[in-house]
Amino acid sequence: QMQLVESGGGLVQAGGSLRLSCAASGRTFSSYIRGWFRQAPGKKREFVAAVYWAGGTTYYADSVKGRFTISRDNAKNTLYLQMNNLEPEDTAVYYCAASTGLDYTRGYNYWGQGTQVTVSS
Repeated sequence: QMQLVESGGGLVQAGGSLRLSCAASGRTFSSYIRGWFRQAPGKKREFVAAVYWAGGTTYYADSVKGRFTISRDNAKNTLYLQMNNLEPEDTAVYYCAASTGLDYTRGYNYWGQGTQVTVSS
């Protein structure tokens, strides 16, 4: 099993920044991909960003390209999401996830509990 714990959410004004963290423990060696998803009230959960843990290749949803940056610290087994120029539409619960598969768009096996991000206009 693998455990994921997010932190760093909060309330910020539009145009502001936040950095989310996701600390992993347990069978972390089994994870090839880690990513961030979000779910706004009344909407489906959507992909935000992902990184292939070994090589560092990153992928982003079009809605966050140029504003969000996903990164990792292998030594700390921690995933980050730097969010800049936040918009009210970014308001959601953000989830960290890990996959033992090879497709960053689906098949995530492990999920964190989520952290709330609220952007006021």
